[in-house]
Amino acid sequence: MFAAMSAVVTRWGVPRAQGGAMAWLIAGGIALAALNLRTAVTSVGTVLDEVSAGLGLSAAMTGLLTTLPVMSFALFGAVTPALSRRMGEQRLLLAAIALLAAGQAVRALVDSAVPFMAASAVALAGGAVGNVVIPALIKRHFPRRAGAMTTVYSTALAAGTMVAAAATVPVQQAAGGNWHVALGVWAALAAVAAIPWLALRRGEPERRSTPASAGADGLLRSRLAWAVAGYFGSQSLIAYVMFGWLPLLLRDNGYTAAQAGLVLAVFTGLGIPVSMAVPALATRQSGQRPLVIAFAVLYAAGFAGLLTGQALWAWSILVAVGGGTFPLALAMLATRTRTAAGTAALSAFGQSAGYLIAGAGPITFGLLHQVSGGWALPFGLLFAAVAVQVVTGWYAAADRTLEDELRSDGRREDHVSRGVRDLVTVRPHRPGERRPDARPGERRRDVRPGDQPGRARQGEQRRDARVGDDGAVARPRPARPARRRGERHSPARC
Repeated sequence: MFAAMSAVVTRWGVPRAQGGAMAWLIAGGIALAALNLRTAVTSVGTVLDEVSAGLGLSAAMTGLLTTLPVMSFALFGAVTPALSRRMGEQRLLLAAIALLAAGQAVRALVDSAVPFMAASAVALAGGAVGNVVIPALIKRHFPRRAGAMTTVYSTALAAGTMVAAAATVPVQQAAGGNWHVALGVWAALAAVAAIPWLALRRGEPERRSTPASAGADGLLRSRLAWAVAGYFGSQSLIAYVMFGWLPLLLRDNGYTAAQAGLVLAVFTGLGIPVSMAVPALATRQSGQRPLVIAFAVLYAAGFAGLLTGQALWAWSILVAVGGGTFPLALAMLATRTRTAAGTAALSAFGQSAGYLIAGAGPITFGLLHQVSGGWALPFGLLFAAVAVQVVTGWYAAADRTLEDELRSDGRREDHVSRGVRDLVTVRPHRPGERRPDARPGERRRDVRPGDQPGRARQGEQRRDARVGDDGAVARPRPARPARRRGERHSPARC
């Protein structure tokens, strides 16, 4: 991860005006923020029995606590682009880190269920906002090194997930079995993550409205946005099912609790090297379809092996490597967009819709296991998720961008609307001719008395200026004056 950060700040990562120190500060701030995005989730899971007993949570409240992360990621992630346009990405990320710190600190101090749930929702809201904002920050500050910075982001995210899961119980034991202390220490880590963004709070760049900042209506009509959401949701569904049900699968096949915990730790830890390798591979090529197929094959082979009941640790490792779909999905957020605004919009839509899909995964898997009494039927859900990954990933991994798709859809709709209008008015009006719906005496604004229809006036600029990829309008070229037949070009006479 540090090698990737060094590559970012020593090469073409940021504009020259920002300097190396600024680049290190931004890259370090992104890494520290990513370390904290999952601590509010995985720290509770390891001491869930103690928390439920200490707060007197019912089975329904415990189930709500376990589904609260997915609900928060979907709900608060959806409103993040609007907040980003109002506050700015850097200030919004600082606010998200503050929510993480405050929520985790408050829930470590309370002894009743309702305040604990409310504080958890606050902390998870900060994590949801950070999920969406960080890819946009990477696209804005490191447009030519997005792959390296996505490696830093996904690796730090995986490391924070594993450290919070592995260190919470030892901290609890060191504190004499006090789960309040075990959960409260992660608020201190979030406070540390706020330091770089406090130093950068006055350096927020000016925000420009671009065609990529399309609203939800444009994204709802975008096939690419739905493909990214489907890919993100299917991989999240598999991940949540495996984290929740892999230990029970191992226990049913003769593994002890310690052995199952060790396999789960290795399963989680493999996310770090995978996250370091996948974004670099994804950004080296214009399309990522080979990676989509490779991870789908790994998933399918791993699930089939787990159903055999033999060498489950080896098949678990195969599934863990197939979990490279998560950093691949994060890399798609940058590779499928041209601007930071487009990245924020696609990130919010893809992650919100994806987490809604993933939220139903563990519950459905458990119901299928309960109904069938075995593992074949619930694993059918995982194979179906792999099939969805192939279909949606094949489209999302192609060499296309969200801005180009929205722009082409807009031109197509405008063309159709003009054709329908011309059909309604019987025939299209000619240049310079009064429109059929014009009021009596009204003259076209683009035609002056004495002008010939369809011919540009001398020195007049063309109106059909082209729009560049970054949303800027290209400089229009003046129309060349008409030259008489047989006239030669001669230098001006004095």
